[in-house]
Amino acid sequence: MAGGGFVSDSDSPPAEFEGRITFSIIITCIVAASSGLIFGYDVGISGGVSTMIPFLAKFFPDVLRKAASAETNMYCVYDSQVLTLFTSSLYLAGLVSSMVAGPITAKIGRRNILVLGGAIFLAGGAVNGGAQNLVMLIVGRILLGLGVGFTNQAAPLYLSEIAPPKWRGAFSTAFQFFVQFGILTAGIINYFTSTHPWGWRISLGLATVPALIMTLGALVISDTPTSLVQRGKIDQAKRALNRVRGSNIDVQPELELLIKSSQVAKAVKQEPFRTIFERQFRPQLVFAIAIPFFQQLTGINIIAFYAPNLFQTVGFKSDAALLASVILGVVNLGSVLVFSVIVDRCGRRFLFMLGGTQMLLSLSLVAIILGIGTGVDGTKDLGKGYAELILVIMCIFSAGFGWSWGPFLWLIPSEIFPLKIRNSGQSIAVSVQFITIFILSQTFLTMLCHFKFAAFIFHAGWILVMTVFIAFFLPETKGIPLDSIYGIWCKHWFWRRYVRGAVLGDSMN
Repeated sequence: MAGGGFVSDSDSPPAEFEGRITFSIIITCIVAASSGLIFGYDVGISGGVSTMIPFLAKFFPDVLRKAASAETNMYCVYDSQVLTLFTSSLYLAGLVSSMVAGPITAKIGRRNILVLGGAIFLAGGAVNGGAQNLVMLIVGRILLGLGVGFTNQAAPLYLSEIAPPKWRGAFSTAFQFFVQFGILTAGIINYFTSTHPWGWRISLGLATVPALIMTLGALVISDTPTSLVQRGKIDQAKRALNRVRGSNIDVQPELELLIKSSQVAKAVKQEPFRTIFERQFRPQLVFAIAIPFFQQLTGINIIAFYAPNLFQTVGFKSDAALLASVILGVVNLGSVLVFSVIVDRCGRRFLFMLGGTQMLLSLSLVAIILGIGTGVDGTKDLGKGYAELILVIMCIFSAGFGWSWGPFLWLIPSEIFPLKIRNSGQSIAVSVQFITIFILSQTFLTMLCHFKFAAFIFHAGWILVMTVFIAFFLPETKGIPLDSIYGIWCKHWFWRRYVRGAVLGDSMN
């Protein structure tokens, strides 16, 4: 087994640290997690809008002319670098904001970063909805990306820090739930606006609604106790702990541990971005890079972006392609709910490998069906039966992602870092996510054109690699308090060679 025990004063968190699930913590976590709405809405809306004829006629007429050409290979209809720039420009902007979000989050707090990100996203949605030319469209996308970069940095940290250890997995799942809810909502809106001449404006402009909801909600919640202590606001931190842990819980021991952790973190003279590259933190750094990198190489966000394009490619009509995207969204949302129920029972490693196996088999089947149905050159008509079978298999793929790699992207990086490098670690994870999304979203339609059905084999191969990687290198972290997680690396068969000799007490905090 690749997993191992952990070093702590006891094998379970002290009772006074656990608290209970209060109404306050539920509301607070819902508000923080709702920042996933803006990310999910954008992921879901862009692919559907890019199939709307009025939108293409205004901004990308070359794609319409290519679609009308009888000689065009079915895989190459949407192969346009300018069109993919509409999708991918957001993630390049998100990369920039996520790189600066770490130190800003440490200075102004998780809650204030959520407010800032929501306000910037709100402006981007307004610009996109009123876009008159391609420049306005791209500027709007850049503003959306800047907002998402900030919120994706702050929200997972907020949820991990405020949740009781026993239910940290379930609470952290809320962010992914809202991401999927945003994707589903966007798909439904695209379906009903697709036939309207201004449907694309409605779809893009409605991004302001989830941004407004999240921003106003973030204004009324408090910051996490960890962040408040880190900024010297001890009295506010104690009040925040009393609210989220329950009035009958003695929060003083937990507050004292947070104060001690903050003092040790501040005593470190090195910059966090330098500290994180020390040998003793090599395991955390590897997973902060590997988890978001591998997650995007499953192909899930590419499929989410381009699902309508993909389903039109395999033979669905425009409305049917948008409806198929909605079905995928429903399946993914349902699987995230299943994940929230079982993650703190089954553990991280088991769900990682179960979901990986399910996705590997699904994409392999899609490639086989496309290869048989369309021929090697992609010129044969796939047929309705094959197209519907692909939809079923893609639903199985989506479910596997929803109860494994989807939520774990936000959960694992947010829980494995000690306090002194937690902001930097999350910033690295979000940055890797955005740079990988940018590269894949900018190249997928071209890859689909040249690789044809083998594009799905490409992603299936990566899923095999990452599932094996998890099996050998990820120890189990379920139920372990954040300040005790460092100890799991000391017992792991591989990572202990990096952390052995480090002073555990200092490293934990």
